[in-house]
Amino acid sequence: MARVVNLKNSSAAREARGREDLVEVAVELFARNGFAGTSIRDIADAVGRSVSNVYHYFGNKEALWLAILERSVKALPGRLRGALEGIAEPRARIAALVREHLDVSEQYRRESRIFFIDEERLSASGNKANKRIQREILSIYVAELEGLRAAGLLADGDIRVTAFNMLGVINWYLRWSKPSAGGAKREQTVDQVLAFILRGATGSER
Repeated sequence: MARVVNLKNSSAAREARGREDLVEVAVELFARNGFAGTSIRDIADAVGRSVSNVYHYFGNKEALWLAILERSVKALPGRLRGALEGIAEPRARIAALVREHLDVSEQYRRESRIFFIDEERLSASGNKANKRIQREILSIYVAELEGLRAAGLLADGDIRVTAFNMLGVINWYLRWSKPSAGGAKREQTVDQVLAFILRGATGSER
Protein backbone atom coordinates (compact mmCIF):
# COMPACT_ATOMS: atom_id res chain seq x y z
CA MET A 1 0.00 0.00 0.00
CA ALA A 2 2.81 2.40 0.91
CA ARG A 3 4.48 1.76 -2.43
CA VAL A 4 1.23 2.53 -4.28
CA VAL A 5 0.85 5.80 -2.35
CA ASN A 6 4.46 6.75 -3.09
CA LEU A 7 3.98 6.06 -6.77
CA LYS A 8 0.87 8.23 -6.78
CA ASN A 9 2.73 11.02 -4.98
CA SER A 10 5.61 10.75 -7.43
CA SER A 11 3.23 10.92 -10.38
CA ALA A 12 1.46 13.97 -8.90
CA ALA A 13 4.82 15.66 -8.32
CA ARG A 14 5.82 15.06 -11.96
CA GLU A 15 2.52 16.49 -13.13
CA ALA A 16 3.00 19.58 -10.96
CA ARG A 17 6.55 20.09 -12.22
CA GLY A 18 5.38 19.62 -15.78
CA ARG A 19 2.76 22.32 -15.38
CA GLU A 20 5.11 24.71 -13.60
CA ASP A 21 7.82 24.34 -16.27
CA LEU A 22 5.30 25.24 -18.96
CA VAL A 23 3.94 28.20 -16.98
CA GLU A 24 7.44 29.57 -16.40
CA VAL A 25 8.33 29.36 -20.11
CA ALA A 26 4.97 30.88 -21.07
CA VAL A 27 5.59 33.82 -18.71
CA GLU A 28 8.92 34.51 -20.39
CA LEU A 29 7.56 34.28 -23.94
CA PHE A 30 4.35 36.22 -23.26
CA ALA A 31 6.34 39.00 -21.58
CA ARG A 32 8.84 39.14 -24.44
CA ASN A 33 6.61 38.59 -27.49
CA GLY A 34 3.12 39.33 -26.24
CA PHE A 35 0.16 36.99 -25.90
CA ALA A 36 -0.77 37.19 -29.57
CA GLY A 37 2.87 36.86 -30.65
CA THR A 38 3.39 33.56 -28.83
CA SER A 39 2.08 30.22 -30.07
CA ILE A 40 1.70 26.87 -28.37
CA ARG A 41 4.44 25.65 -30.73
CA ASP A 42 6.76 28.39 -29.44
CA ILE A 43 6.13 27.28 -25.87
CA ALA A 44 6.60 23.59 -26.70
CA ASP A 45 9.88 24.28 -28.55
CA ALA A 46 11.22 26.46 -25.74
CA VAL A 47 10.63 23.79 -23.09
CA GLY A 48 11.71 20.93 -25.36
CA ARG A 49 8.38 19.14 -25.54
CA SER A 50 5.79 18.27 -28.12
CA VAL A 51 2.73 20.39 -28.80
CA SER A 52 0.54 17.49 -27.66
CA ASN A 53 2.37 17.47 -24.31
CA VAL A 54 1.48 21.13 -23.78
CA TYR A 55 -2.15 20.36 -24.57
CA HIS A 56 -2.01 17.51 -22.05
CA TYR A 57 -1.52 20.11 -19.31
CA PHE A 58 -3.37 23.09 -20.78
CA GLY A 59 -6.26 22.92 -23.20
CA ASN A 60 -5.26 26.12 -24.99
CA LYS A 61 -3.00 29.16 -24.78
CA GLU A 62 -5.47 31.11 -22.70
CA ALA A 63 -5.47 28.37 -20.05
CA LEU A 64 -1.76 29.05 -19.67
CA TRP A 65 -2.47 32.76 -19.31
CA LEU A 66 -5.05 32.04 -16.61
CA ALA A 67 -2.54 29.82 -14.76
CA ILE A 68 -0.08 32.73 -14.79
CA LEU A 69 -2.80 35.01 -13.48
CA GLU A 70 -3.61 32.51 -10.73
CA ARG A 71 -0.07 32.32 -9.40
CA SER A 72 0.72 36.01 -9.42
CA VAL A 73 -1.59 38.93 -10.09
CA LYS A 74 -4.61 37.29 -8.47
CA ALA A 75 -2.88 37.71 -5.10
CA LEU A 76 -2.43 41.47 -5.56
CA PRO A 77 -5.72 42.69 -4.00
CA GLY A 78 -5.05 40.72 -0.82
CA ARG A 79 -1.50 42.06 -0.62
CA LEU A 80 -2.77 45.62 -1.05
CA ARG A 81 -5.34 45.25 1.72
CA GLY A 82 -2.75 43.67 3.98
CA ALA A 83 -0.42 46.65 3.52
CA LEU A 84 -3.12 48.96 4.91
CA GLU A 85 -3.62 47.11 8.17
CA GLY A 86 -2.80 49.16 11.25
CA ILE A 87 -2.46 52.45 9.33
CA ALA A 88 -5.02 55.14 10.17
CA GLU A 89 -3.82 58.39 8.58
CA PRO A 90 -5.32 58.65 5.05
CA ARG A 91 -2.22 59.96 3.28
CA ALA A 92 -0.02 57.34 4.97
CA ARG A 93 -2.48 54.68 3.78
CA ILE A 94 -2.17 55.88 0.18
CA ALA A 95 1.63 55.83 0.47
CA ALA A 96 1.58 52.28 1.89
CA LEU A 97 -0.84 51.17 -0.84
CA VAL A 98 1.32 52.50 -3.67
CA ARG A 99 4.55 51.13 -2.19
CA GLU A 100 3.05 47.65 -1.80
CA HIS A 101 1.66 47.78 -5.34
CA LEU A 102 5.10 48.67 -6.70
CA ASP A 103 6.77 45.98 -4.60
CA VAL A 104 4.37 43.23 -5.71
CA SER A 105 4.58 44.38 -9.32
CA GLU A 106 8.38 44.24 -9.12
CA GLN A 107 8.17 40.73 -7.67
CA TYR A 108 5.95 39.66 -10.56
CA ARG A 109 7.26 42.09 -13.17
CA ARG A 110 6.77 39.83 -16.17
CA GLU A 111 3.38 38.61 -15.00
CA SER A 112 2.21 42.17 -14.34
CA ARG A 113 3.05 43.15 -17.90
CA ILE A 114 1.19 40.14 -19.27
CA PHE A 115 -1.83 41.08 -17.18
CA PHE A 116 -2.38 44.17 -19.31
CA ILE A 117 -2.46 42.42 -22.68
CA ASP A 118 -5.05 43.30 -25.33
CA GLU A 119 -8.26 42.12 -23.73
CA GLU A 120 -10.10 41.62 -27.00
CA ARG A 121 -7.82 38.66 -27.70
CA LEU A 122 -9.20 36.77 -24.70
CA SER A 123 -12.34 34.68 -24.62
CA ALA A 124 -15.35 35.83 -22.62
CA SER A 125 -14.25 33.77 -19.58
CA GLY A 126 -10.65 34.98 -19.78
CA ASN A 127 -11.72 38.58 -20.16
CA LYS A 128 -14.09 38.18 -17.21
CA ALA A 129 -11.25 36.97 -14.96
CA ASN A 130 -9.07 39.85 -16.11
CA LYS A 131 -11.77 42.44 -15.53
CA ARG A 132 -12.70 41.06 -12.12
CA ILE A 133 -9.20 41.57 -10.72
CA GLN A 134 -8.88 45.00 -12.33
CA ARG A 135 -12.17 46.08 -10.77
CA GLU A 136 -11.08 44.79 -7.36
CA ILE A 137 -7.81 46.71 -7.52
CA LEU A 138 -9.60 49.84 -8.69
CA SER A 139 -12.12 49.57 -5.84
CA ILE A 140 -9.30 49.50 -3.29
CA TYR A 141 -7.82 52.70 -4.69
CA VAL A 142 -11.22 54.39 -4.88
CA ALA A 143 -11.95 53.52 -1.24
CA GLU A 144 -8.65 55.02 -0.10
CA LEU A 145 -9.20 58.15 -2.16
CA GLU A 146 -12.65 58.51 -0.59
CA GLY A 147 -10.88 58.43 2.77
CA LEU A 148 -8.62 61.25 1.60
CA ARG A 149 -11.63 63.27 0.48
CA ALA A 150 -13.42 62.72 3.79
CA ALA A 151 -10.33 64.07 5.55
CA GLY A 152 -10.28 67.12 3.27
CA LEU A 153 -6.98 66.06 1.70
CA LEU A 154 -8.01 65.13 -1.82
CA ALA A 155 -7.60 67.61 -4.66
CA ASP A 156 -10.70 68.46 -6.68
CA GLY A 157 -11.75 66.04 -9.38
CA ASP A 158 -13.45 62.73 -10.04
CA ILE A 159 -12.18 60.04 -7.67
CA ARG A 160 -12.27 57.27 -10.28
CA VAL A 161 -10.30 59.38 -12.75
CA THR A 162 -7.71 60.02 -10.03
CA ALA A 163 -7.54 56.28 -9.31
CA PHE A 164 -7.07 55.48 -13.01
CA ASN A 165 -4.30 58.08 -13.20
CA MET A 166 -2.52 56.55 -10.21
CA LEU A 167 -2.73 53.06 -11.69
CA GLY A 168 -1.53 54.40 -15.02
CA VAL A 169 1.62 55.80 -13.39
CA ILE A 170 2.31 52.47 -11.69
CA ASN A 171 1.79 50.47 -14.88
CA TRP A 172 4.07 52.74 -16.90
CA TYR A 173 6.70 52.54 -14.17
CA LEU A 174 6.85 48.80 -14.81
CA ARG A 175 7.40 49.42 -18.50
CA TRP A 176 10.37 51.76 -18.30
CA SER A 177 12.06 50.93 -14.99
CA LYS A 178 14.97 48.51 -15.11
CA PRO A 179 14.75 45.37 -12.95
CA SER A 180 18.52 45.55 -12.40
CA ALA A 181 18.17 48.85 -10.55
CA GLY A 182 18.22 47.76 -6.93
CA GLY A 183 19.07 49.07 -3.51
CA ALA A 184 19.25 52.82 -2.97
CA LYS A 185 18.65 53.62 -6.65
CA ARG A 186 15.38 51.69 -6.73
CA GLU A 187 14.23 53.27 -3.46
CA GLN A 188 14.98 56.70 -4.87
CA THR A 189 12.92 55.94 -7.96
CA VAL A 190 10.02 54.56 -5.90
CA ASP A 191 10.12 57.67 -3.68
CA GLN A 192 9.94 59.86 -6.78
CA VAL A 193 7.00 57.91 -8.22
CA LEU A 194 5.20 58.06 -4.87
CA ALA A 195 5.83 61.80 -4.51
CA PHE A 196 4.42 62.38 -8.00
CA ILE A 197 1.28 60.35 -7.22
CA LEU A 198 0.71 62.06 -3.86
CA ARG A 199 1.24 65.49 -5.37
CA GLY A 200 -1.32 64.74 -8.07
CA ALA A 201 -3.88 63.36 -5.63
CA THR A 202 -3.48 65.74 -2.70
CA GLY A 203 -1.52 68.72 -3.99
CA SER A 204 1.32 67.85 -1.59
CA GLU A 205 4.10 65.26 -1.49
CA ARG A 206 3.72 64.78 2.27
